[in-house]
Amino acid sequence: MNTSSTTAPSSGGLFSFLRRAEAWLDDRGRFAWIAAMVLGFIFIWPVGLALLAYMIWSKRMFRGSSCAERRGRHFERHGNPWGGHAAMRTSGNAAFDAYKTDMLRRLEDEQVAFESFLQRLREAKDKSEFDSFMEDRARAASAPANPTEVARPGEY
Repeated sequence: MNTSSTTAPSSGGLFSFLRRAEAWLDDRGRFAWIAAMVLGFIFIWPVGLALLAYMIWSKRMFRGSSCAERRGRHFERHGNPWGGHAAMRTSGNAAFDAYKTDMLRRLEDEQVAFESFLQRLREAKDKSEFDSFMEDRARAASAPANPTEVARPGEY
């Protein structure tokens, strides 16, 4: 007689649950990991210690902005509607695609023109500030060192 179970093992079991929990915590960011660790220390200290060790080992404690990572994962799943390759996709309508291409080209030209205008504006401001500095310096050099001293006739 066979006492082993004839049912198929569950898909993943504990490891599947841990992977889902990790993904859920990752979606909520670093503070969710910290909250889970603190709760683990409060209720079952070995769980909190295990979470702390895992967070240090996987470098979750020392990563940059978790918000940027979540945004990146969101765009990987759903696509970036505001740029990247989405702007270059065709819509299927040839007239609209031609209009969009022309409009994007004109916007790029305007952006280049505006950036060059801003550069000229910065250069003009820098030049006026430098000219003002040089005028003040020349004025200070030509003024007498002590304003109470007045040059006598014949002295230089």
